[in-house]
Amino acid sequence: MKRLVIATLNPGKVREFREAFREAGFEAVGLDSIEDGPPVEETGVTFEANARVKAEAYSQRTELPVLADDSGIEVDALGGAPGVQSARYGGPNLDDAARNRKLLGELRGVPAQRRTARFRCVLAVARAGRTLATFDGVVEGLVAEALQGTNGFGYDPLFFHPPTGGTFAELTPAEKQHWSHRGQAIAQFLRALREGDPRLAALAGSAVDAPRGWC
Repeated sequence: MKRLVIATLNPGKVREFREAFREAGFEAVGLDSIEDGPPVEETGVTFEANARVKAEAYSQRTELPVLADDSGIEVDALGGAPGVQSARYGGPNLDDAARNRKLLGELRGVPAQRRTARFRCVLAVARAGRTLATFDGVVEGLVAEALQGTNGFGYDPLFFHPPTGGTFAELTPAEKQHWSHRGQAIAQFLRALREGDPRLAALAGSAVDAPRGWC
């Protein structure tokens, strides 16, 4: 089984990637699997820029390919915020629960029809300091008026997804993988591998099949 470093210390993200790539013949490992070093700062102003920065920097610390994602929630009533600042919304000392409370506070009194939002994700895969390709995904929804569900992480308990009738925190891992922004981006990456995308020649190996039920 080939190994792929996931450029994150977020255990929820590592878990999602590990499940996604297991059937595709990759062992997804976290940053703790490579030589320790200072964290790479997300200095970009777009999700793609941040994903590239992380993938390229961490891939210079290992011989393994590195996949980095940058993702977040864009709330229309807040002008697209928190956007690329989603993981740092309200300051570096807040945890997921505190960030969710802050977002609810910012939207206090905003009616349901104006609580439209989307999750956006960009993946960048790199080797030896060079980005090979990027893949993106987006899913539309609404910010709920209260936390719902205990699965997932981040803003999942607040992201109401009309097609499934619940928040992402109320979905099973398989359901979330199918519908989510990150799941869409991962599916594109796996499809590109399976179809022999020349951009991914550095990852050449046995054929990769996307897990059943994916986009």
